[in-house]
Amino acid sequence: MEQFERARLDAYFARIADAFAPTARPSAFLITHLLPERPAFVGAVRACSALRAVLPKPKSIDPATLREVEKTTPCDPLTRELFEDADTAVEYIESRAHGEDVALLDVGGYFAPSLDALCDRFSGRIVGVVEDTENGHRRYAERDKLPCPVLSVARSPLKDPEDFLVGQSVVFSAEALMRGRGDILHGRPALVIGFGKLGSSIARLLHAKGVQVTVYDVDPVRQAQALSQGFAVARDRDAALHGAGLVLCATGAVSLRGEDFSSLRNGAYVATVTSSEDELDLAALPRVYQRASQGEHVTRYSTTGHYFYLLNQGNAVNFLHGASVGPFIFLVQAEILAGIRALTRRDISPGMHEIGADERATIAATWLNYFNR
Repeated sequence: MEQFERARLDAYFARIADAFAPTARPSAFLITHLLPERPAFVGAVRACSALRAVLPKPKSIDPATLREVEKTTPCDPLTRELFEDADTAVEYIESRAHGEDVALLDVGGYFAPSLDALCDRFSGRIVGVVEDTENGHRRYAERDKLPCPVLSVARSPLKDPEDFLVGQSVVFSAEALMRGRGDILHGRPALVIGFGKLGSSIARLLHAKGVQVTVYDVDPVRQAQALSQGFAVARDRDAALHGAGLVLCATGAVSLRGEDFSSLRNGAYVATVTSSEDELDLAALPRVYQRASQGEHVTRYSTTGHYFYLLNQGNAVNFLHGASVGPFIFLVQAEILAGIRALTRRDISPGMHEIGADERATIAATWLNYFNR
């Protein structure tokens, strides 16, 4: 990032932080992708809260960015296990923020398994959670009762540009890896599993590139949406898998279980938009499959008479090329900052919430002032 670009970004976040400054600054724990543009956002979170730790998503850490953030904020290792065990989760939060009001800034529902214990047993107060992703939104929404407010930005209209561009970056990265092996998209039918915001973006770009696209989704409403946009919709998932030369998994849940991999046609490529543990049940893949590297970020799985290729070990393929969505990501990050202030209000009840239309309009107007040039 050029110096003038960083200065503009810092000025934007300073304006946002001023607009949404909470009356009482809570402490915060921030889960985030540590990409090159991220220090400006981390600084804004620090302006709106007492930021006790950054927990970088382990498969999207830029080393130089990590070193920069560590100069001002502790960075702790992040695993699902850290917050799946209630005792471990409470002990960790206590170690960093004993007795304090705490906002949990999440990407993917990491805090969900231990949220009850944190609210019940932590010496301070969990004021709530801000969740960034659809996958995480579902993890919290699936619970019968939430012990604190969860403010989701996953379905905000300000996130639509990011979701669209992430879909584009997934196709770019998948195609780049295929070309590295001398393969191309054309002539290779594609199956998109999941027709949400990311899946629909992926499907549209593949179609624009002249690729034959089939969609599979368990939701009949999304099936109808896919049909209305001109895509074939698979009724039989096994048959769809067998016919696809490229499978792109975009559900945020488990798209392919162990027994599904045998349905892939020989030579098929498999890529995902999220982490492998969320999208693929690789642990259940039959042990008869052998793994072999086929160049950087491509793994060949093979057994007698069958083989397929897995891109980036099943992790989000777009992070191989920076996962950049340009300045549109700053709309979502600003909404997260607005969420911190919303959680500090004493009148917000436990349950799922969103920030209001007025706050979103303020964010969009500020963003346009800095980036629509």
